[in-house]
Amino acid sequence: MATKSTLTVVGLGSGDADQLTLGVWRTLQNASRLYVRTENHPMMSLLRDNGIGCESFDRLYEQYDNFPEVYEAIASELIRLALEDGPDEAGAASAPSGSASSAAGIVYAVPGHPMVAERAVQLLRERCGEAGVELRIMGGESFLDQAFVRLGFDPIEGFQLLDATDLKPSLLQPLLHTVIGQVYDVFTASDLKLTLMERYPDDHPVIVGHALGVQGEERIERVPLYELDRIEGYGNLSLVWIPRSEDEALQNRSFDRLHEIVSILRSPEGCPWDREQTHQSIRKNFIEELYEALEAIDNDDPDNMREEFGDVILQVMLHSQMEEEVGSFSVYDVIQTLNEKLIFRHPHVFGDRGADNAEEALGNWEQMKAEEKKRNGTAEQRKSLLDGIPRDLPALMKAYKLQKKAAKAGFDWDDLDPVLAKIQEELGELREAAALGSADEKIGELGDLLFAVVNAARFVDADPEEALARTNAKFMRRFAYIEERLRIEGKTFDQTDLIEMDRFWEEAKSKE
Repeated sequence: MATKSTLTVVGLGSGDADQLTLGVWRTLQNASRLYVRTENHPMMSLLRDNGIGCESFDRLYEQYDNFPEVYEAIASELIRLALEDGPDEAGAASAPSGSASSAAGIVYAVPGHPMVAERAVQLLRERCGEAGVELRIMGGESFLDQAFVRLGFDPIEGFQLLDATDLKPSLLQPLLHTVIGQVYDVFTASDLKLTLMERYPDDHPVIVGHALGVQGEERIERVPLYELDRIEGYGNLSLVWIPRSEDEALQNRSFDRLHEIVSILRSPEGCPWDREQTHQSIRKNFIEELYEALEAIDNDDPDNMREEFGDVILQVMLHSQMEEEVGSFSVYDVIQTLNEKLIFRHPHVFGDRGADNAEEALGNWEQMKAEEKKRNGTAEQRKSLLDGIPRDLPALMKAYKLQKKAAKAGFDWDDLDPVLAKIQEELGELREAAALGSADEKIGELGDLLFAVVNAARFVDADPEEALARTNAKFMRRFAYIEERLRIEGKTFDQTDLIEMDRFWEEAKSKE
């Protein structure tokens, strides 16, 4: 049977020579050529003292701009070296993975354990087989072993290991002990601090460990989070530990906690009022909360926005919880559907289409939306081009959307002039109905006039709902001015007349 070239990867442990395994030590001694990821490790002195020569890849850290490129280069070079070294005739066929043969051939030594935070080793696992190289991996004590001992926590309580160079707030879970490695320098510590502050208070206690388990070099410091990048000593053997916490303030910043609270409220042991609610009974609450959120937006009130947005989310959670209870879907299904929709409808962001401006982006959205309807079959279900507009949409908004859909089909005027003429026509018909018509005729003609005015909004690029909202706000300001002037003059509305109120109105108008 043909033998393969071999490459052995070993772990140098956490830095103390007493922690080095006997098998790894023998492999290091028997290596025909020994390569290390970096010489910046306490074990280098042991190798030198025992006359074991090695070559490091530190030069690659200077040659490339980022760590992924360095790890790619290390993996590629090691495979090339193994192939050049040739088959291990003495031990390749007989030595099992993880054992040391009499002649170890090419050996690559990494700090800690080869399978912990060593991207180049993962690349070797992916590529060696296809390249015709037999990969052997021999474990060593990782920095986690010393973290458990020196920091004094049991990982079975809940534990996660994260990379400081690629950390996202969504990965942070306060209920788990969190060890963050790869904190190479103060710049990495600074970026890490900012990410942690997305989830933890600025003064939350964190523990920094340097060279854990290495005699004479170990240092453990407990600092508030905001000081994480103000301490010295960061290097290859540095980590950050955030002990697990059941602090309610931390839990209340998570979506899972919100889901848990809502499910408790709806449970038999929860709130009697919440348990009794149905989709229909709280339907009006959804509408009210939306309008309160819109008011906070219009008032540019961040504090109120924060609260009102939460109330809107609560309505989504309650309705989703009701469906979860009968097995239809959960709020996580809602989130999944939304995420998939956003990705699908933004091919210019998540796909291969381009969009240089908002108009092109909107075009992509509409095209993908139409494709989406074809795929799920809703396009065939619609009999009219005007289908798809929510039945209970406020009338002003519904009129606007109806006209936009009709315009896409070509049912529209070319410019504003005939639209204004139509408004005049409808205004005349309203006058006639007001003078001679029935109540139904008056309502009908008024609706026609409003519909024509909404049409004008499209031609002046204005949202009629927003335009009317602005006018409402303007009316309230001017009317409030009239009330204030009357108060100053010691009058009530019974003691004034329209002429005086109109004068105050014009004063208010002039001050805007």
